[in-house]
Amino acid sequence: MRKTTFSQNLVLLLLAAGLAEAAPATPPAARPPRKRTTAAAPKPAPAPTHTFALGNNQFLLDGKPLQMISGELHYPRIPREAWRSRLKMAKAMGLNTIGTYVFWNVHEPQPGKYDFAGNNDVAAFVKMAQEEGLWVILRPSPYVCAEWEFGGYPYWLQNVSGLKVRSQEPQYIAAYTRYLQAVGKQLAPLQVNHGGPVLMVQVENEYGSYGSDKVYLAQNKRLFEQAGFDGLLYTCDPVNDVAKGHLPGLLPAVNGTDKPSQIRKLVNTNHDGKGPYYVAEWYPAWFDWWGAPHHTVPAARYTPGLDSVLRAGMSINMYMFHGGTTRGFMNGANFKGDTSHYEPQISSYDYDAPLDEAGNPTAKFRAFREVIAKYRPKNQPLPPVPAAKPSVALPAVQLTKSQPLLERLPAPVASQKPLTFEALKQAYGFVLYRTTVAGGGGAQVLKLRDLRDYAVVMVNGQRVGTLDRRERQDSMRVTLPAGKVQLDILVENLGRVNFGEYLLQNNKGITKSVTLGGKELTGWQQYGLPFDQAPAVAKASAAAPTATTGPVLRTGTFTVATPTDTYLDLRQWGKGSVWVNGHNLGRYWGIGPQQTLYVPAEWLKKGANEITVLELLKPQQTSLAGLDHPILSELKPLGSL
Repeated sequence: MRKTTFSQNLVLLLLAAGLAEAAPATPPAARPPRKRTTAAAPKPAPAPTHTFALGNNQFLLDGKPLQMISGELHYPRIPREAWRSRLKMAKAMGLNTIGTYVFWNVHEPQPGKYDFAGNNDVAAFVKMAQEEGLWVILRPSPYVCAEWEFGGYPYWLQNVSGLKVRSQEPQYIAAYTRYLQAVGKQLAPLQVNHGGPVLMVQVENEYGSYGSDKVYLAQNKRLFEQAGFDGLLYTCDPVNDVAKGHLPGLLPAVNGTDKPSQIRKLVNTNHDGKGPYYVAEWYPAWFDWWGAPHHTVPAARYTPGLDSVLRAGMSINMYMFHGGTTRGFMNGANFKGDTSHYEPQISSYDYDAPLDEAGNPTAKFRAFREVIAKYRPKNQPLPPVPAAKPSVALPAVQLTKSQPLLERLPAPVASQKPLTFEALKQAYGFVLYRTTVAGGGGAQVLKLRDLRDYAVVMVNGQRVGTLDRRERQDSMRVTLPAGKVQLDILVENLGRVNFGEYLLQNNKGITKSVTLGGKELTGWQQYGLPFDQAPAVAKASAAAPTATTGPVLRTGTFTVATPTDTYLDLRQWGKGSVWVNGHNLGRYWGIGPQQTLYVPAEWLKKGANEITVLELLKPQQTSLAGLDHPILSELKPLGSL
């Protein structure tokens, strides 16, 4: 794990030097990297700094108007090796600013264990944006929503008795303070008033949709300031929640509108009759969840609104400019109570955004670019659009080695009653619950009280059914053979709720009890299967496990002459996850709408590449086809699996 220190920030000072001559109304100028020399480098001059302030109607950079034309993209959803290409695309569409959240559960996966390395190196991402001539809007609120697991909160907060997120509760504030201090060390030196590209920093996130505690919001502001964020702070809320979520004295940004008159009224009402005016989240489309249609919206529906906001001189941030992929197990979910379906989000975060999941420009990109071009200074033509990346369909891969999941279990944790993921100190993935019961006696009802979220039920190693929280399923009839029977229940965390009041009810696993024929089952062994690393199929054999109907791990290799973007076609498979060269590409599920997984060229190697699949429902499947395009809009009936 690498942590940024003040000495390492000297690199930033060199990069920021290019800002000194930038015109106040334009983004920071890109600066080519310095060449290494063997001579001792002179001590760098202090970083050129800027002022960024609120005028009555406009943002003021060094006292002159700046209209931010921004797009959101999230560093964990893009391979680090591809960050720069996405930023160049942002510049080519006419953006002068990018926005990003900072994700608490990414950076503090366990209490006090911080990770700002690799794909989590948010400071490197911000510096790269500066190199590419882009300003940055930073959103390091502890809560992000973002269709992200637990709204960005780390799972372990739920293990602290009495802790209440988004409140003045002391244990929450203490944990939040420690995290924000760590973030401040990374990012506070990158504010514009210190020579960096960060223009503004968001306090909390759409808090008005959750509560209205102004004392809590003021406490947030103080914590940000104590963490070193001494520049311009702001709040953002949807149209109907601005009054509840705004903290007097800060700029109230507005989400979900492109009507200038409405924006002016909301901001003026909550900001002493003054601007400037900033739409912090303008939605050119929407996200998807399993079992529901793919969302697409034609660009023509949005170009008039974008034009009206820019013509009014207002600043805007499109959410998303580029969504990317929510890889691993980091997708969130929506849930609005017992009368509502639980809705876990898919791995693709394509979002029907101007850049597609692979980072290529769409028709929406070109339409928005035409609008933005009208508002560029005459001496600043748009840069050319980089060519779209090629993609190929790989030949079908044969997964020649396999191992039943039940044959590669870790050491168990014993308990009388089932333990949640949180009690096992496991964030994501799967837990296998095992007990022994007396068989015989005909069909009985097996009931899991408050299953979260998906279960594969096995008797003596063979699958007898599944239970799905989305369908409000918690019970099934089973007929057990005579004698002692091994009952296994593999439970998958499909994503913690990321929005609304149910943030505080986000435990995973079997959260209450299991009964068989009305009698509670006890004496459980729990096997944690977080799959935070690609699973090794250590005892793999060439023979297919024809005898098992339970979950299986399959692995194989494929050869690549030139690493090129590609897609895995999972339409013949059931449900599971895929790893390529150690990278978790995300989940697949035959119900759709997503039927493919995107494989970035950056994660492929010339020559041999390794692929591993965890398949829950179709263990006999051995061939994995390739495509040169995604399939994000194909639904299948649940019974077809």
